[in-house]
Amino acid sequence: MKHQKRLNDIKIQVLFILYVYTLFKIILFKFGSIDMTFLWQQLKMSLGNPDYISRQFQKGNLIPFKEISRTVHSLSTHGLINLVGNFAIFMPFGIFLGLMLRNKKISGIKLFILSLGLSLILECAQALFSIGNFDVDDLILNSSGGLIGFISFKLFVKAVTASSVIQPHGRSI
Repeated sequence: MKHQKRLNDIKIQVLFILYVYTLFKIILFKFGSIDMTFLWQQLKMSLGNPDYISRQFQKGNLIPFKEISRTVHSLSTHGLINLVGNFAIFMPFGIFLGLMLRNKKISGIKLFILSLGLSLILECAQALFSIGNFDVDDLILNSSGGLIGFISFKLFVKAVTASSVIQPHGRSI
């Protein structure tokens, strides 16, 4: 039984690594191939010109809810896909952390901060490597998605646990 649990934990960790790889590929490379030479050139250009990095951040959205509000008011298909996508892409992060840390006490606030941290790394990388724009609304949506994924996982576990207490082995108590 202990061997099976360890095997399941390893499977979850491998799936988490694949999820994070896919997350980076989608957000940073927009489904394209990962070109390390290109990234190295972009990084050298950015680090060689600090004003360039500053301009990259200034080109982005630094006003909370600006793009979210604009998208909700315009109701464009592209905007809604972007809005829902930025939220949904981090839901698995919350679910995976719930699975991997199920024996440890982790609060929703800690999970939100972890989601925010990963999202911040991705947003800063987009600006630093000049492969996208920094958007504070993406931080809000990504972090909220991670939190909702975590809460959904907790509610699912609670429902399954309650169900097994009410009907162990298919019988009512």
